[in-house]
Amino acid sequence: MIDDLARVEIALDRAVETDFAFLDRIARHLIAAGGKRVRPGFCVASAATGLDPAVAVSDDVITGAAAVELVHLGSLYHDDVMDDATVRRNVTSVNAEWGNHRAILAGDYLLARASELAASLGTEVAALLATTIARLCDGQIRELQDTRNVARTLEDYERSIAGKTASLLATACRIGGISGGVGRADIDAVTEFGHSYGIAFQIVDDILDVTATEAELGKPAGNDLLEGTFTLPVILAMESADGAQLRELLGTDLDSDAHGRALVLIRASGGVEAARDHARAWADKAAAALTSLPDTLGTHALQAAAGHLVERAALPS
Repeated sequence: MIDDLARVEIALDRAVETDFAFLDRIARHLIAAGGKRVRPGFCVASAATGLDPAVAVSDDVITGAAAVELVHLGSLYHDDVMDDATVRRNVTSVNAEWGNHRAILAGDYLLARASELAASLGTEVAALLATTIARLCDGQIRELQDTRNVARTLEDYERSIAGKTASLLATACRIGGISGGVGRADIDAVTEFGHSYGIAFQIVDDILDVTATEAELGKPAGNDLLEGTFTLPVILAMESADGAQLRELLGTDLDSDAHGRALVLIRASGGVEAARDHARAWADKAAAALTSLPDTLGTHALQAAAGHLVERAALPS
């Protein structure tokens, strides 16, 4: 599977190739910066759930893996414009380097190239990727509409992250299964794994945003609070005994002092522990989705990812 991921890197490089030197440079910017390649990894692993370890996945699987990663990268270009970010993956962000207009158009270019790759795999994969891009937008818009909304609910939050995070992870797994010729029951299983993993993954990220230090995060602790995004530990903290005080703080723009007080209230409220319970439940659901799959290297890789997610949040067993 390591060799398969090296093939994905080659496919990514080829997918954005153009004879326009500037566009070529800007489109490759985050590809060259590297990354964990979680989504293409899940695509390859899902295809490999039905393969002998000695057999490499097909070229179609590699194409699908590149397509989902290009969607992810295109969304990052757009996210950095919305967040006015200056750094991404330890390099200058595209918007900071070349401006918002070019960053938006370059993100669109990556999405278009992803769509081309998906179309080469047939109508089912093409339609799936198009639907996923729509879901990414839906989830992000839901989050934006709830900016500084102290009445945001658990249902509001989960519907948003199901779109903005879980949908692409589920699609990565599903495209891997489809393009790898996996049986339909197993395709549904890896899709459920990707969805549940994605929900848990986002909850864990949101927990760390209010519990980790700035050095650990590489950005200010509680950055979502500063942007007016109230995530699960915050929503649950607002339902605690000190919830009224917290809601009063969060209902206005936070200065440094109010931000610090809000973090203290959230950490002491029980909201973090309750959010961990939710994350653990989704991570357990992701692991359970894999129990019907054959005992293969691909299945083991997905199981390891679910286990690592629980460890990352330091969730109690």
